[in-house]
Amino acid sequence: MTINIDKKQFQQDLISWFLAEKRDLPWRRTADPYQIWISEIMLQQTRVDTVIPYYKRFVEKFPTLQALAEADEQILLKEWEGLGYYSRARNLQAGVKEVAENYGGIVPDNRKEFSALKGVGPYTAGAVLSIAYGIPEHAVDGNVMRVLSRILLIEEDIAKPKTRKIFEEAVTEIISHDDPSSFNQGLMELGALICTPTSPKCLLCPVREHCSAFDEGKQQDLPVKTKAKKNKAMQYAMIAVKEGDCVLMEQRPSTGLLANMWQFPMVELAKEALPLEIEEELSENFSGVVDGVEKITSFKHVFSHLTWNVDGYIAKGENLILPAHMKWVTAAELELLPIAGPVQKMKTALQLRGDV
Repeated sequence: MTINIDKKQFQQDLISWFLAEKRDLPWRRTADPYQIWISEIMLQQTRVDTVIPYYKRFVEKFPTLQALAEADEQILLKEWEGLGYYSRARNLQAGVKEVAENYGGIVPDNRKEFSALKGVGPYTAGAVLSIAYGIPEHAVDGNVMRVLSRILLIEEDIAKPKTRKIFEEAVTEIISHDDPSSFNQGLMELGALICTPTSPKCLLCPVREHCSAFDEGKQQDLPVKTKAKKNKAMQYAMIAVKEGDCVLMEQRPSTGLLANMWQFPMVELAKEALPLEIEEELSENFSGVVDGVEKITSFKHVFSHLTWNVDGYIAKGENLILPAHMKWVTAAELELLPIAGPVQKMKTALQLRGDV
C-alpha cells in the first residue's frame, strides 16, 4: 500500500506525545525482556488495571526466568488465578523453559528464534523485541490496527486474518529506527487513551494532522470489523460434595479449556436438572452414597468462545471411592488449589453459607 504521511514528522509527534503523557506502568520501569514478555502475555485480552497487581505479584514470585522455568505448574496456575485464559500461563512457562534449556536463559533477540517459542505470536515477538531490545520490529494488535486504519484510511476488514499483514507492512515502513520502543508503545498508548473504539478524542490527538480518516470525517466508521459469531451456551451442574470437614474436588484434564485447574465435580446437562437427577449423575462417577442434593445458586460465566450456565448444588457423600482425578480437601487446602472464575463463584456461594 502507498503511505502518504510525513513519516519523520509522524514519528516525532507520536514519540514526543508518548514520552510526555505515557502512563506509569510497572513493566515500563524495566528493560528485562523476561519481565516485559510476562507483561505482554498478561495484557492479551485483559485490561491494564486488572493486570497491574497480577504482574507485580508474579514478578515477585518468579523474579527470574529460571525461577519460572523451574516452578511447579500448580503454583504457577494459582498465581495466575483470576486472570483467565490459563493456557497463556502454561505456554509462557513452556516458552521460558525453552529459553532456559536452549538459549542459556537469555531471551532471543531476533524474531525467528523468539517467534518459535511456545505461545509467542507475531505481536508478542515484535513488542518484546522493540521494547526490550530496541529493534525496529512491528507489533500489531487490535489497538494498533484501529489507530492505523484511521490514520492511513485502511478499510479492509480487520477481523480477517490476512488483513493483519497489511498493518504489519505499514508499521515496518513507518516505524522509528531511532526509538522503536517508544514508537510501538506510542501507537498502543494512543489506541488505549485517545483513538478509542468509540468516540475517539480527535481534538486531543497528537497525530491528528496526519490522520486521513479525520480529514474525511470517517473516524467513527473505522476500523471495519465483522461481528464475531455468538457464543455457544453450555448447561452444567456444579456440585460441592461434603464429607465431614472436607469437600470433594476434581482436576480437569491436562489439555483443553482450564487444563489442570481444579473444580467442584461438574456434570454437563442437556437442560436444567432436578436434585434427584443430579444424584443419579453423580452415582455414575464413583461408588458410594451421595444424597441430600440441594440447589444453592445459579450463575453464568462467559468465556471468549462459549458461555457456561451453571446451577450450583451441595450434597453429602459417604464411603465414596474416588477416581484418580478427584480428592478430598479441607477449607485450608482449598485455598491453595488453582481454580478458575466459575469455580470461584461457586466457592463464594458456599462461603456465604458457611459450608467451606
